[in-house]
Amino acid sequence: MRLIKPTKQYEQSWKNTIREFEEEGVGGFWNIPKKPTDLDAYIELTEKNSRGEYVPNGWIVPNSTYWLIDNDEIVGHVNIRHELNERLEKRGGNIGYAIRSSARKKGYGIKILELGLLQAKELGLHRLLITCHDTNIPSRKIIERNGGIFSDEIEFEGERIQRYWVEV
Repeated sequence: MRLIKPTKQYEQSWKNTIREFEEEGVGGFWNIPKKPTDLDAYIELTEKNSRGEYVPNGWIVPNSTYWLIDNDEIVGHVNIRHELNERLEKRGGNIGYAIRSSARKKGYGIKILELGLLQAKELGLHRLLITCHDTNIPSRKIIERNGGIFSDEIEFEGERIQRYWVEV
């Protein structure tokens, strides 16, 4: 298992992953305003985002995107935000991750956050905010298993958000 930056090598797996998220009605996997349809454009965008280029004002901050690969398939996606803005301080935090539905309940959530935290440290981040909805018990357990210390629970845009800090 490893984290990699998006690459053409996994194009079919990327398409399958997007399809799985769409089938369950989950958005936001792509960290761009609309669903990507072209992998080359998506790769270019994630590279620009990691350098702080093409970061829409007020929407996102400079960030790095990685895929979790196992058995030559994308099983998940992690996005590491290099800084926080006012919105991310309430919902989203420094790290967001998702595991495709066909790969859930197999330990990938724990692993993607573990590797994401190591990658964040390599990027020079040492204190990270991670959030989840109050009803997302699996995510809460993943965060706590990776050293997350509960900070507080807030209401933001009609949702109850739990906030955790992790030192790396």
